[in-house]
Amino acid sequence: MDKDRIAWNLACVDGHFHSEAVNDVEAAPELYTDDIIFEAAALNGLNRSFSGKESVAGFYRDLWATMRNVKFQFLQRFATEDRVVDDSLVTFEVVRDGCWPHFAADQKIEMRLVHIFEMRDGLISKEIVFDMGRPVGTTAE
Repeated sequence: MDKDRIAWNLACVDGHFHSEAVNDVEAAPELYTDDIIFEAAALNGLNRSFSGKESVAGFYRDLWATMRNVKFQFLQRFATEDRVVDDSLVTFEVVRDGCWPHFAADQKIEMRLVHIFEMRDGLISKEIVFDMGRPVGTTAE
């Protein structure tokens, strides 16, 4: 087991989530390989895929422009030399339509969010997202 590689992978994913937590959307794609593949595989969720750093970064910017008051509660995270798995609860408010096929502007969302990150040379080469969310109210409440 390569403990340094595992630690490097965990630090990369920590950086990815940190950029989201402080709403620094431009920093997250810097942790991707140039040939990154992003897959949101839940049919009742985002359900789309992108490849290449510019394509994924463009989607990422569009996605984050639809949300505010994003809060993560991390449940567990573990890593190997080639993968990081993260299981979280996230809440946010949808501020505009666009990326969320099942949510509308002004809804508060509670979501179980599972990521499987494939890692290469300390960067994220594939991000597989399973988003399982539901509205829990409106921003008018």
